[in-house]
Amino acid sequence: MPLSAPPSPRRAPVRADPVVRPVRAEAPSGAVPSRLRPADREVLWLYLLTRVAVWTTAYCTRWLFPASGDARVPEPVLASFEHWDWGHFLNIARDGYFPGEPGEGDNREAFFPGLPLVLRAVHVLVPHWTAAGLLVSFVAGAVAAVALARIAALHLPGSRAGGRAVLFLLVSPCAVFLAAGYSEALFLALALPAWLAARRQRWLLASVLAAGATTVRISGLFLAAALVVLFLTTLTTRRDEGAGRKRDAAWLVLPGLSALLYFGYLYGRTGDPMAWKHAQERGWYRRFRVPWEAWSQTWHEAFDHTQATGYAAQFQADLLAMVLGLVLLAVLVVRRRWPEAVYIALTLWALGTSYWYMSVARSTLLWWPLWVGLAVWSVRRRWVALAYLCLVAPLSTVLAVTFMSGRWAG
Repeated sequence: MPLSAPPSPRRAPVRADPVVRPVRAEAPSGAVPSRLRPADREVLWLYLLTRVAVWTTAYCTRWLFPASGDARVPEPVLASFEHWDWGHFLNIARDGYFPGEPGEGDNREAFFPGLPLVLRAVHVLVPHWTAAGLLVSFVAGAVAAVALARIAALHLPGSRAGGRAVLFLLVSPCAVFLAAGYSEALFLALALPAWLAARRQRWLLASVLAAGATTVRISGLFLAAALVVLFLTTLTTRRDEGAGRKRDAAWLVLPGLSALLYFGYLYGRTGDPMAWKHAQERGWYRRFRVPWEAWSQTWHEAFDHTQATGYAAQFQADLLAMVLGLVLLAVLVVRRRWPEAVYIALTLWALGTSYWYMSVARSTLLWWPLWVGLAVWSVRRRWVALAYLCLVAPLSTVLAVTFMSGRWAG
């Protein structure tokens, strides 16, 4: 439906259902519709406009914030996206996980292989590695945008919720990472269609997509757990034979098998199937700590002047994001949205039980219940959208410039 079309005045507003129920598909046999609808095309136009904004910011950053204060010639625009984690993905795609002896290197095994594999494949057609990474994120982001809009439309049919959810995601403070050669866009391009397929009870498709998401990030296992809970909550609505239910349940093991393949590879190379986790501990201090100790340590780094101001500001952002995540979890529990609550709870546990918080703010990009919830709220309360945009627009610009100028941005 067009994003500008208001709800029909002859109908009572449709309220979002607080209980998860399966949604019947528009296409035959309940398949996820593949053709673009008018609402999808409007979402893609919105996506393209925000990409123009990102590239405009990148261009201005190269001229206004050069690495050297007295530079006369700006660096190439692509250099704006060649920072931090991109180097790890590039090294894996180009040289593999263990170009030297196992256990020696930059802890790159902490990163799952999905994005490097796709990047290596695209590089066959796009010789420039950075351009190949940006192309992957560009296409994946478009897929994710359409899927997110369709998910939001399931919660509040006949409204602008779909477009609002996409808008809120694309202008969120950490949205620059959806444009960079990072794993967030590719993960969403697999995870959101998986969730949409599951809502339509297409469990094989959902499981295959979730397995793909698990090759990209460990968060794919959290998605798989949410799919299991969604499957269990829909059992009472199923009318097929028990064999059909067992078959659908069997598909849900695919994301776990996907993760086991990577763990098995690490075991074969290092003798340690959890080498990815130990690499995170060595490189990023992701050692287990109880939640209150992790909060205390992050608060100390954020406000006790132990870090440079740029890093301290990121710790403050991670604290705020953790609070936001806990509020979101509480709302999901109160509204009895158990599958989404499981996904958010597992995510918060993983992020909130390390030495300190790291990249929690960036992780909000993957919290689709947040963007759907904000969209539904904004449809019912007109001031929400305006307040949100006024609040996050400057933050999004500042974080984009921070990242593109080579500073730590989460």
